[in-house]
Amino acid sequence: MATKKHILITGGAGMIGSNLVKRLVTSGHRVSVVDNLWRGRKEYLLDETGKPVIDMARDFHALDLTVPGILDPLLIHGVDYVYHLADIVAGIKYVFANQGWVFRQNLLINSNTITSVREHGVKGFIYVGTACSFPAHRQTGVNAPPLKEEDLYPAAPESAYGWSKLMGEYETELMGKETGIPVSVLSLHNVYGTPCDFSEDSGQVIPSLMRKAIRFPKEPFVVWGSGVQGRAFVHTDDTVDALVATMDKGMGQGTIQIGPDICISIRQIAETIVSISGRDIQIIFDTQRPEGDRGRCADYSKARRVLGWSPRVTLRDGLTQTYRWVEQHIQDG
Repeated sequence: MATKKHILITGGAGMIGSNLVKRLVTSGHRVSVVDNLWRGRKEYLLDETGKPVIDMARDFHALDLTVPGILDPLLIHGVDYVYHLADIVAGIKYVFANQGWVFRQNLLINSNTITSVREHGVKGFIYVGTACSFPAHRQTGVNAPPLKEEDLYPAAPESAYGWSKLMGEYETELMGKETGIPVSVLSLHNVYGTPCDFSEDSGQVIPSLMRKAIRFPKEPFVVWGSGVQGRAFVHTDDTVDALVATMDKGMGQGTIQIGPDICISIRQIAETIVSISGRDIQIIFDTQRPEGDRGRCADYSKARRVLGWSPRVTLRDGLTQTYRWVEQHIQDG
């Protein structure tokens, strides 16, 4: 087994973060989690028997990263690596209704985290970015050519969320150049899986559509937009593979995209969810609602070359597993 490390994960009680925590703990590392529990949940850090996978009293910290210096006391105590996943993110309904707030909160979260790392130093800092930071004019539909890392600039994201994440990416690169701290930036495409937020207010597209399918006909199965818009969906298991690999292979390699090279339309996602449900559901497309970027996918050749990464989980398998989880948790709720 590789040398045991002390790894701090911001946003570690969220969908991606909790899966990363479990993977790293299984590999023998000590993991500390910082999460304000806005979307994360402590129960996401439990194993199959209901036991916490980390020492919650010692290693779980409910902190607000918009407060300057709040990470400093944790970094003093010998943290080796920091994975920075924490941000304000939600479905398109929430993001476009709260753009100014989302932008400011993410700027504060990113800058405060990076400043604390600058001042106290670690062996490596991994920043988790988003494909939403790519220019809107390069995200033109399901047949758009796969994005390359160099397409990020000149910058022109569609949303305040994309801009805020790009600024964090830029500040991460500045810190790496100015301090010598090794950094890695992973630009994630649309991650889905479990555990997930399927709420009406802030759930993202896949869990939201699953909630509608499960509750139909009490809740109509309404798809925001035309359905022709597309995304490159990547499962949490594949995402965690990349996050773990970058700690050993991706430091100092610049931005690396994580996502498939196939763009799937939201219509196809909706139809697949209906098929998995086994129910007779009428799909309604509400073109009065925002639909976000028209479509994008990833040229993941750099991830394959640098990290040895490629997606493993098929879309159908991933959607089926996620649907069963949402179905169970709606029933339990």
